Amino acid sequence: MTSISNVSKGAIIRFKGEPHIIENLVHRTPGNLRAFYQANMRNLKSGRNVEYRFSATESVDVIITERKEYQYLYMDGADYVMMDSTTFDQINVSEAAIGSGSRFIKDGITLTIVFSDDGAILSVELPTFVEVEVTETSPASKDDRATSGTKPAIVETGAEVNVPMFVQNGSVIRVDTRSGDYIERVKK
Repeated sequence: MTSISNVSKGAIIRFKGEPHIIENLVHRTPGNLRAFYQANMRNLKSGRNVEYRFSATESVDVIITERKEYQYLYMDGADYVMMDSTTFDQINVSEAAIGSGSRFIKDGITLTIVFSDDGAILSVELPTFVEVEVTETSPASKDDRATSGTKPAIVETGAEVNVPMFVQNGSVIRVDTRSGDYIERVKK
């Protein structure tokens, strides 16, 4: 147990019996009232966001974690098979542990898996940006390419991304894995 004042953004704590990652932590001192810490956290099991006020003297249980690099190999039913980059051990990771970013996982991508002190998978961190090829999109006429609108496109992983009108089949684009937004076209 450690004081909430010693915890920072990105720390994983046990809150109400479940692991939560602190996404934002602000120290507030409102006038002549007692100081408190306003924490925005995400439950790593359910994915729900939680907002909580900790008193300045409150203690929290910080979970000791280990981060390892893994490479995606293939799908095994509903699980993703990952290989440790150093020991070549393979593990199965459920789609729920990866979250919405799973739609951008392609062969050979390197991910960071966060393990708790008891060996359970707490979260899977994808690279912030990934380069994927557009496999299907509607063709744009010359007039459409000059406008600033967007159109849906299917990328090689099967995900749908809104792209600018000038993007065509075979184009390689950079996508933000956190939001699924188009960032830029990659020149080969």
